Amino acid sequence: MTRVLIVEDEPHIAEALVYLLEREGITAKVIANGEEAMTAVGDYDLIVLDIMLPGRSGFDVAEAVRGLAVRPKTCVLTAKGQAADRARMEALGVDAFVTKPFSNRALMETVRTLLAEA
Repeated sequence: MTRVLIVEDEPHIAEALVYLLEREGITAKVIANGEEAMTAVGDYDLIVLDIMLPGRSGFDVAEAVRGLAVRPKTCVLTAKGQAADRARMEALGVDAFVTKPFSNRALMETVRTLLAEA
């Protein structure tokens, strides 16, 4: 069973992501706090990760993912689309970067591609 962790503190965005994923038959869980996400990242096939989070930043979560022996794919979904943020996330090994606002179709194509590579 494919499992996706959504690390997103905006409830409406998180709810929409769960709907999109579950419609595809993908099990999704939401964590709205970076600190809580730090201990959960290893249990998923894909992480959809916001950068600006309460507790710990998405950068911290991405670094935790990078340190895992078996790394889940990671897609950053953020309003912070600046080149410096993208470069920092790429240096941390993030697999994809989607900027908010996003197209549902484009996001799901990215998710499908990453899960096919997992």
